[in-house]
Amino acid sequence: MKDTSIVYLDAVSKIFPTSAGEFYAVREVTIDVQPGEFYSLLGSSGSGKTTTLRLIGGFEIPEYGEVYLGGEAVTTQPPYRRHVHTVFQSYALFPHLTVAQNIAYPLTIARVSRAEVVPRVQEALKMFRIEELGDRRPAQLSGGQQQRVALARALISRPKVLLLDEPLSALDAKIRDEVRQELRDLQRQTNLTFIYVTHDQEEALALSDRIAVMHGGRVQQVGTPQEIYDRPASLFVAQFIGKANFLQATVLTVHSALAVVAVNDVPLKASVADASIAPGQTVTLMIRPERLQVNAVTPSENQVSGKTAGVTYIGQLLESQVETAIGKLTVTQLGGAQLDRSPTGEPQTLSWNISDCLILPPPHGAD
Repeated sequence: MKDTSIVYLDAVSKIFPTSAGEFYAVREVTIDVQPGEFYSLLGSSGSGKTTTLRLIGGFEIPEYGEVYLGGEAVTTQPPYRRHVHTVFQSYALFPHLTVAQNIAYPLTIARVSRAEVVPRVQEALKMFRIEELGDRRPAQLSGGQQQRVALARALISRPKVLLLDEPLSALDAKIRDEVRQELRDLQRQTNLTFIYVTHDQEEALALSDRIAVMHGGRVQQVGTPQEIYDRPASLFVAQFIGKANFLQATVLTVHSALAVVAVNDVPLKASVADASIAPGQTVTLMIRPERLQVNAVTPSENQVSGKTAGVTYIGQLLESQVETAIGKLTVTQLGGAQLDRSPTGEPQTLSWNISDCLILPPPHGAD
């Protein structure tokens, strides 16, 4: 795999000494990133995602494992010898240089001729729609403008891989959404490989071709946004990505990918993603709130009655809490103001498809 990947980490581990002993910031992480892919490392603070990025960039050296770029082992090579560029969370723009000088800096230190530098800087300014900012200093720019300058500087040297460490976290919500779309468009236009670190699940789902979910220094699951969201590999991933209803159930029967389970003695049909699931086991069911249908004309395979316990209006969404025989379920409906907000105590019938009721794989090592 390392021969076809643009980036390949082979069981890398990074250990930091602490007063209590050794701390594994990254433990036996193996990932492969394909050329032209938008690949995200997603996790909360302390999950190991930024350390993994620094191992790729050469800012950290692993105690174990190997780092490959374009099939070449670069484990001990310094950052300047790797064909990658990093955009840091702080942007790291030089305050004494103009925007144009900041963007030109990688070419200047590479001793590219001025005759080549000037048109390439102009091209970069135009690409990021900041042509009128060339003579300004970073302190005169907004957060979104600084972000564009940092990206332009990163891309002007035409790296094989662009590493981005929480690049949108300092922006307010509106600007972040705009720059996020620009970032995705840019990646598609240039067909460069982006490796993107974020703690924001919505950001990762919107931007990525594939996502590596990290926790405790390990990769918990790698997959497309749809795979991660619809078929999480563990309860942790299911809880970390999006909202969901979780129910404790007892397995009654299993037939291939279909199981019949009981929740509070109510029989339900569920989808099985793990071959080790067997009758008699206690398992966790996951049902996404938006997959629940309210008072459907044609009910789905599973159905339960209940009463509305509360309703929250969230712009284009309406989120309801419904008390049922299997527990309180959260229901999300699109449509906002067009939806009929059922008052508290109003009877409801909820139904959902078998494919939307997933038995999560048991924890590693569980019986």
